Amino acid sequence: SIPIAKQLASIKVLGKSSDLEKAFATTALVYNNAADPDGKLSKAETKSLLQTQFGAFIQGQENKPKYQEIISALDEELEKKIDFEDFMILLVSLSLMSDLLQEIKNVKTTK
Repeated sequence: SIPIAKQLASIKVLGKSSDLEKAFATTALVYNNAADPDGKLSKAETKSLLQTQFGAFIQGQENKPKYQEIISALDEELEKKIDFEDFMILLVSLSLMSDLLQEIKNVKTTK
């Protein structure tokens, strides 16, 4: 498996890209590396990927009803697969409810 940083470096257009573009490309690469040949993840694989790659955002969210709703949806209908669009919706949903988001908002930038 080729490290994500090396995969990013191989995409020439990203060399002069913004931080946001690189962050999105990283997300796409992480997803694609875990996806099956059809570009999809099983719900179990999605749950595992979220836990291993998005743990700082979901840590401490286990008791929130919305988090439980999202995760229980991944535990149901295991034969249905998640595509990249649905995965991004999950990431945004989990990010918006995360305590880490408030901490990020509170970070002060200096020049």
